[in-house]
Amino acid sequence: MTLNQRIESLAILGAFLGQFSEQQAQKKTGITGNDTFFEVFKTTCESAQYKNGWFTPKEVARAMESWSKALTEKELKKWVSNYDIPEQQTQERKDIAIITAGNIPLVGLHDIVAVLITGNNAHIKTSSKSANLEKSVCQYLCEISPEWRNRIVFHENRIENFDKIIATGSNNTARYFEHYFKNKESLIRKNRNSVAVLTGAETSEELEALGKDIFTYFGLGCRSVSKIYIPKNYKLDTFFEHIVAYSDIINTSKYANNYDYNKAVYLMSLIKVYDNNFITLKPEDKQLSSPVGCLFYEYYEDREVLKTKLETLSEQLQCVVNFPENPKHVPFGHTQDPKLMDYADGADTIKFLLQ
Repeated sequence: MTLNQRIESLAILGAFLGQFSEQQAQKKTGITGNDTFFEVFKTTCESAQYKNGWFTPKEVARAMESWSKALTEKELKKWVSNYDIPEQQTQERKDIAIITAGNIPLVGLHDIVAVLITGNNAHIKTSSKSANLEKSVCQYLCEISPEWRNRIVFHENRIENFDKIIATGSNNTARYFEHYFKNKESLIRKNRNSVAVLTGAETSEELEALGKDIFTYFGLGCRSVSKIYIPKNYKLDTFFEHIVAYSDIINTSKYANNYDYNKAVYLMSLIKVYDNNFITLKPEDKQLSSPVGCLFYEYYEDREVLKTKLETLSEQLQCVVNFPENPKHVPFGHTQDPKLMDYADGADTIKFLLQ
């Protein structure tokens, strides 16, 4: 396949996924492969929540919408224009092992797309929590473009033979990966978190948008805000007032169980927390990663001091909301709208694959 053919195939996938961007899938006319694959993929999306309780119809649809916007011919061409990828395959294809996480729907798709668009073979080991979404997406690709069939392989057990590996996991898992794959070219990702900086001058719209950054995917993604920095004398009631639109999150049993458990732990430990019946705010916790149903906050007095602090934490941060001084700055409400060029851990996957 030429580069243009690969782009065309992936753009068709984007159009297909757009049909599932609402909780009730809408079959559209003119979508390649719909007669064969629409109902199959619809069933996969609907059953995802039974394989992974975090993959509710709402969050699965959100992921589909995000990918349908990313996988357009315009966005794909804009992405690859930053690299020297020849139109015709001029070098031997490499076998790339991909070990995916399973924290949010289709979290491994970016790596798969990167491997395919660079003309390489994808050998994929998905998380048991992925609910077969990546596998179903790749089955659709092979349906519309049979050329993919000998270039995409899913592995139930260990991947034995490969040239490079992309692996995503926790900090503990990453240490294992680094040791186990020390003799291979590897791109290994660890835990990352996102934070937001408030000044007290935010508009109602901005605070409501921050709620999206906090609650999307139940706060399980590396782009989910898990901590906020607030000035002294900041009124937390103002923050609570403007995130009430997300209160229905407590109706998801897995979230509610986590919220109740962590709140109980804090109370039994005599830790003072603030609560609004669907999220707990824990003060002055130096950590970045907060548990589900909880948000850490820390006070700051000097913006320059905070700037230096965030710079020292750079290796642990994915996004910094509302802090233009930081290179990882993202506006309110946009942490969960990454572009194809917004790489996890800041590691350029395409560059790694082309080296």
